[in-house]
Amino acid sequence: MTTTFPDVTISTDRLVLRPFEEEDVTALTEMMNDENVTAWTSVPHPYTQADARGWATRQSHAERTEGRGLVLAVTEFLTHRLVGIVHLQNTNWRTRSTEVGYVTAPWARGEGYASESVLAVAQWLFREQGFERLELRTPADNTASQQVAQKIGCISEGVLRNAWIVRTQTADGSWTDTRTDLIVWSLVPEDLDDAEGYGDYGDGYDAYTADTAYGQRADATGHPVGADWK
Repeated sequence: MTTTFPDVTISTDRLVLRPFEEEDVTALTEMMNDENVTAWTSVPHPYTQADARGWATRQSHAERTEGRGLVLAVTEFLTHRLVGIVHLQNTNWRTRSTEVGYVTAPWARGEGYASESVLAVAQWLFREQGFERLELRTPADNTASQQVAQKIGCISEGVLRNAWIVRTQTADGSWTDTRTDLIVWSLVPEDLDDAEGYGDYGDGYDAYTADTAYGQRADATGHPVGADWK
């Protein structure tokens, strides 16, 4: 049984989703230091160039080669500029299911890049990799990420109470941890019929999904480096 994803590049009309490269380090550092990324994920803060280089050159590639999932840098087709990240994680090869996380750069929000890239990955998963389930988890107050889930045809399955930690910026500029619920969403192959030709690309102002672990040194999308994942 295959237990790793192929080394793949996925293209849409506007985007190219490809493995990370060392040339992405500067743009990745800038993107991951955005206050919304800090708030909704457990990435290191501040996010240094060393963090970005480790992710772009080693950790993101290990996700695939070690069978945990797949990390794709989302770039604009015309400019090659880094738009964001799509990260498949917690992959279960027996049940052919996986979880998706995504981040969009501040300058690229509102253009529909998150929904376009996640939908393209879902189509590839179901049609070419034989997967049967894609799961998303969004913090209860992250309405922009919830809009992305709804737009690509995901079904809300319920709430994991008190299951995640978000960060809130205080008056003095520091960050404090706050517990929150997670909304669980899923997409299965038959749902794609409703998502086809979703037309208008506009998302909410940003797009972030919750990560599924915290309290350890985190990778670019907030997951513990080297953790044992489902």
